[in-house]
Amino acid sequence: MAACSFRRSIASQLSKVLDLPPENLIKSISAIPVSKKRCVADFQLSLASITKDTSSGCLAQNLNLQAQKLTEKLKCDAVVSEISAGPGTVNFTINRELLAKTVLQQVLKDGSEYGVRSELFSRVPRQKAVVEFSSPNIAKKFHIGHLRSTIVGNFIANLKVALGHEVVRINYLGDWGMQFGLLGVGFQCFGNKEKLQSSPLQHLYEVYVQINKAAEDENTKKLAQEFFRKLEEHDEQTLSLWKQFRDFSIEEYIRIYKRLGVHFDEYSGESFYQEKSQEVLKMLEDKGLLQKTMKGTGVVDLSEKKDLSSLATVMRGDGTSLYITRQVSPALFGAVCVDLAAAIDRMNKHSCDTMIYVTDKSQSNHFQHLFQILKLMGYDWAERCQHVSFGLVQGMKTRRGEVVFLEDVLDELRSRVMQNMAATKTTKELADPMETAEKVGLAALIIQDFQGLLSSDYQFSWARALQSRGDTGVFLQYTHARLQSLEQLHGKEQITDVDVTCLQEPDAISILQHLLRYDEVLYRSSQDLQPKHIVSYLLTLSHLVAVAHKTLPVKGSTPEVAQARLCLFQAARCVLATGMKLLGITPVSRM
Repeated sequence: MAACSFRRSIASQLSKVLDLPPENLIKSISAIPVSKKRCVADFQLSLASITKDTSSGCLAQNLNLQAQKLTEKLKCDAVVSEISAGPGTVNFTINRELLAKTVLQQVLKDGSEYGVRSELFSRVPRQKAVVEFSSPNIAKKFHIGHLRSTIVGNFIANLKVALGHEVVRINYLGDWGMQFGLLGVGFQCFGNKEKLQSSPLQHLYEVYVQINKAAEDENTKKLAQEFFRKLEEHDEQTLSLWKQFRDFSIEEYIRIYKRLGVHFDEYSGESFYQEKSQEVLKMLEDKGLLQKTMKGTGVVDLSEKKDLSSLATVMRGDGTSLYITRQVSPALFGAVCVDLAAAIDRMNKHSCDTMIYVTDKSQSNHFQHLFQILKLMGYDWAERCQHVSFGLVQGMKTRRGEVVFLEDVLDELRSRVMQNMAATKTTKELADPMETAEKVGLAALIIQDFQGLLSSDYQFSWARALQSRGDTGVFLQYTHARLQSLEQLHGKEQITDVDVTCLQEPDAISILQHLLRYDEVLYRSSQDLQPKHIVSYLLTLSHLVAVAHKTLPVKGSTPEVAQARLCLFQAARCVLATGMKLLGITPVSRM
């Protein structure tokens, strides 16, 4: 990795002056973000990160003085051409020709692995991670929260795989519970076998809406309870109908996820853990953790003082069913029995190092309780379970109104992008305009979603998401397509030997400096699992490329200059494409 060799060289010189091991210094040396206003150095050492003297009231002043003194002791060499002191920092400028040569060679050599081979990851052990995401409820709306869970979970899984970890992607379906009693009765009244086969999600939702109108009717309630009781008792006919609901729904989900570029290694669900939930209740009872309330509800006391001020419900009061909802509702607050069974089963089955659950932040308490109970049960690995939460999205409506199905969103994105593309002259030349529109639309959705902190709520805007200029997914796709056509126009073969003295213009240096930072950005995202660092990086890269495209033309330049610039643009496209794929975006070649 280009940045690594430079960091090591700087750390080596610093270690002699500071009398510290070079490895202690490497993480304190970071690439400086590119500035639009001025030329900046390439790396800086933050004195605050290596100084022990934090007690002084004049800390900032001391650090500035230390930076000045340290700068005076350091010397330029074949790698570093300039050293200067900043506010509490020492700044290093790399020899410009060496910068260009090293960065371009490294990007083109490593390809899609550029950045992940960095020594920043050398001490990170390779692990096995289970990531649970998407998790829609059969027969209910695939609401926007499920869409966020799908794209966030996919990003986390992609990032972990890119960094060399083993990942098991699990889709944990809401496929059990009293609502299936109601759905079963509804299907007996309003169901249609052909529609169930051809459009299961739509049809089951329509049936559920219809039967829900009669849900308060005593007779309907009785029939629903009876259907669900048969389901729990594994009545052959009832179970067969439920299995059709589940199997046809999964088939359709797989087809829709394919449009998103998302896949799962395992389709699990609440139905898998009904019997294992019994075992969990027995374990809780044996360990003296299960308590009964006056109403007969099974709870676990999670309060510090053991005064029942913080409870997790693990069994309903009537004791007739072990159905525990994953949706934390007021009626069954924090009921985690099925999730306990699922977590224990997964750990036994996969022997993973970490388990990550991706859901909206309203379920934070639920997962806090889940991990607490696992710890109380003696499972130390609960410490390695993580809930990645995200905020709510407002304003996601299609032209037909409120979003009910994921496919509605994908169709809407595609049709809006198709409309925009129809206005441009290049669209007519595309082999498959609909497929391109889908990829561009998905990029628009993902970038708008990933720009802020995942835990923040945000207002979705079709107009903002689909702008072709500015910080949007459409702009990323446009930049990639533009770079691709530049390569096709001037020769597709990879350039290996270029005259780097032709890449000394400020706009070329800015791109090289930015490419230098990629490993740090990946490292940051790997630490907090936030995609916004990568999004911000790719948008900046695209803006730098847009400027350089104008100021550093390939056409009309001398062969040496044209080759060097083409190589620079090739490296930028390679990193742009790799970053986009991590986010779950398929880069387009034309649009």
